[in-house]
Amino acid sequence: MAGKIESRLVELGIELSDAPAAVSNYMPYVISGNLVFISGQVTIWNGEFQFIGKLGDDLSIEQGYEAARMCGLNLISQVRAACDGDLDRVKKVVKLGAFVNSVPGFNDLPQVVNGASDLMIEIFGDAGRCTRTNVGVSSLPLGFAVEIDGVFEIA
Repeated sequence: MAGKIESRLVELGIELSDAPAAVSNYMPYVISGNLVFISGQVTIWNGEFQFIGKLGDDLSIEQGYEAARMCGLNLISQVRAACDGDLDRVKKVVKLGAFVNSVPGFNDLPQVVNGASDLMIEIFGDAGRCTRTNVGVSSLPLGFAVEIDGVFEIA
C-alpha cells in the first residue's frame, strides 16, 4: 500500500526520478541522528542535463523557478532513498540552501528559489515550510542554473 506522501505525489501527478548518483567525491546524503543532510542537487533529470545557463541572461525567472522545482524533486528523491523508500518518515523540511547562477545585479533570487519552496509545501504541507538561503553566484558546476541542498528531519 502506498504511503500518504506517495499517494499525494500520484494525486499531484508528480513523478520522481531515481536519486541522482554523486558525480564527484562526495556522498549524495548523510544521516546524522534524525537529520538527513542532502548534497546540492542540480537539474539532472533521468540522466539528462536541464536548465543550463545564467538567470538574467540565458534563462527567465519562470525557467529558473522550474529549475529550482527540479532541484527540489531531486532533493525529495534523495530523501526517499535515505528513508528506504518511505517518504512518510519525513517529519520536517528544515532548510534549503539555494545557489543561483546569475548575472551581476540579478535580484530576483527569491522568485526563482520559490520553485523548490512551493514544491516542498505542495508535497509535505506545513511540514514543508522551512528556512532558506538564496545566494547568487557567478557560476555553478557544468553551467547549471540552480543548485539546492537541504536538511530534512526524519522519524
